Amino acid sequence: MLDHLKCAILFSNLKMGSTVDASGEPIPTSSVLMAAAKHIGSRCRSENVAFLKCKKDDPNPEKCLDKGRQVTQCVLYLLKDLHQNCNKEMDAYAGCMYYHTNEFELCRKEQKAFEKACPF
Repeated sequence: MLDHLKCAILFSNLKMGSTVDASGEPIPTSSVLMAAAKHIGSRCRSENVAFLKCKKDDPNPEKCLDKGRQVTQCVLYLLKDLHQNCNKEMDAYAGCMYYHTNEFELCRKEQKAFEKACPF
């Protein structure tokens, strides 16, 4: 079985070696979102709560579009911030999650390094 360092190297060779595109914009793939889930839950809590409250109070989807945009904007700003402040650790953790099909248990080492570099 490959160790996690080899997985990170393999991942970088799979053309998905970064959590951002060439222009620096975040690429919110499932592995990136899973890796950032705790940060999203912490930093975008108020936006998510407002969106869910809106959805609960009004069954018309159009009424909550603005709240949904606020959630999306919060997550994208957060991903940019994580990329700027802990790029190496974020890429390693998201890469491990990608390689192991989003199985947290197989990426605890990378998760620990990421959360140490970028605490929430």
